[in-house]
Amino acid sequence: MNWIPERLRNCRLFMIMFLISVVMIMIVSVAITWTMINMSEKFFIEKFSIMNTKVMDKIQGNLESFDNSVVTASNNLLQSETVKSILTQKESDVNVYYHIGQKLDYIKSLLNNNQVGIVLIGSNGAVYAADSAYWPINDEKLKNSRLIQNTLKEPKRLMYQYDDHLTNDPFGKDNEHYLVASRAFMDRLSGKVYGSMYFVIPESQFRTFYSSYTSLGNNVFFVDKMGTIVSSNETNFIGKKDKHLLLHAQEVENSAGGYLIKKFNGKDQIMLADYIPYLNMYMVNMVDKKEAIGDLIDKKSISFIVLAIVLMALVIVFFSSRRLTNSLSRLVKQIDNVPKYNFHQYVTETGTYETRQIGRAFNSMLDELHDYVDRLMQAQKQQRNAELSALQQQINPHFLYNTLTTIKFMAHLDAKEEMEATISALISLLQNTIGNVDETITVKQELDNLKNYVFINQKRYGDRIKVNYLVQPDCLDQLIPKLILQPFVENSFFHGFNRKTEGYIHILIWHDGSDLICEVVDNGDGMQESEDGELPNTQRKQQLFSGIGIRNVHERIQILYGKPYGVSISSKHGEGTKVRIILPKKCCKI
Repeated sequence: MNWIPERLRNCRLFMIMFLISVVMIMIVSVAITWTMINMSEKFFIEKFSIMNTKVMDKIQGNLESFDNSVVTASNNLLQSETVKSILTQKESDVNVYYHIGQKLDYIKSLLNNNQVGIVLIGSNGAVYAADSAYWPINDEKLKNSRLIQNTLKEPKRLMYQYDDHLTNDPFGKDNEHYLVASRAFMDRLSGKVYGSMYFVIPESQFRTFYSSYTSLGNNVFFVDKMGTIVSSNETNFIGKKDKHLLLHAQEVENSAGGYLIKKFNGKDQIMLADYIPYLNMYMVNMVDKKEAIGDLIDKKSISFIVLAIVLMALVIVFFSSRRLTNSLSRLVKQIDNVPKYNFHQYVTETGTYETRQIGRAFNSMLDELHDYVDRLMQAQKQQRNAELSALQQQINPHFLYNTLTTIKFMAHLDAKEEMEATISALISLLQNTIGNVDETITVKQELDNLKNYVFINQKRYGDRIKVNYLVQPDCLDQLIPKLILQPFVENSFFHGFNRKTEGYIHILIWHDGSDLICEVVDNGDGMQESEDGELPNTQRKQQLFSGIGIRNVHERIQILYGKPYGVSISSKHGEGTKVRIILPKKCCKI
């Protein structure tokens, strides 16, 4: 967080409150705007769908009128004995054509639309047409077409079919599409089929039933059960199959609202649909959503208004939040500066009620902290002095017994010089450990004590373990805690060479920047390091001279100088052990 400027760092609460307010205002504004626009659109679409439903009802009225005329005409033909006779007799003469012509002219007069072609096909193979110009189909093609097959499958039904066989004919009449209403001639008593009738209307003529109700963006489609677009004011779609449009029409028919918003031809369309049972087709009314309601809702103006309201709200929130958090920010800044003055600077108890209470509680906590720290430091100082005083008196009796026994043995051997040197080393060792009550001594004094201890041990056990001292000269006057090297040298002497018969112990002391590094390194048996990396917990009986354990040395250093300093041990089984002690350089006497 160092990249955050100091001034902003003390205003984080204000920034968080303001950002949360901004986000909430934006979310609420967007949600309200979106809801309002959508509700408005839904309202206009529903009103628009109601209006277009009435339009579709009018179109259906036109279609029903036409269908009724076709039904009347077909019934008239079915009831005509003359037509039945003509369609069933084997031979035809001129009179037959005259009579059938008159009959077809009469039937045509029954139709509301005079541009409807009528074709009759008899069981005798004869084909009669009222006006072949409306449906220029070859007699042979007609007899083999699916129109006749479908008609004869359901002889009792008047069905509407789509005929596009001429659209791919280069000689077709402008490649016209046709709608054909067909019905079979069936004897009511015997049920025998003796022919079929066809009422043909060009698609362009069928389009006149609804074209007056269409406009730019407002289109009508008639889709049969196969998904074929039979008729539409969008003529480029006529004759094409669109299964999706058929599915949409079925969905609209089953929808609760009576309309759906669907994609068609790459645009959102308001889609209404009705199933027309007598045509066996769906009439689909599609209105371009953008054309229908695009100009009714001015989204740009609404967005500017909402943006202005949001900006005003943000300004109000900014100043109100800033005013509320100023006193708290000042308090946070003062509390942040308290550690710089060692917790001796109190905070001012001003601002709102809450900040005054926090300031009062913080000052009270500082008073209690000062009192606790004073008592803790006094107790720790007393504890350290007592521990060191006690440890200095805890020279192991076995060490004295063994040393005196060694001196006695030298007297028997009349080794006066060695005996004198050993006694001098013991006296010097006892003076520096028991007589000197200082907690810290110089590196030189610690080394002198260590050399006396090593000298006594080598006189007792021989010089199979060599001890080497590698000390940087300018480190000799540095102050270090008393007896921090001896426990590790002692540990190497009596536990590091149980398997190996001989070896060495190196004592190294040097500067490393602001640190003083002391190392005790041996090439003895080594030991298994603990899995958690902790220092080995040596028992007191293992320390044959001072009784000061390894863990005790580490804890003393950290109490005196802090966490960055202390003891670390690394060891490999069979290769030896290295003890590193890190102390502050130029440490002062305590």
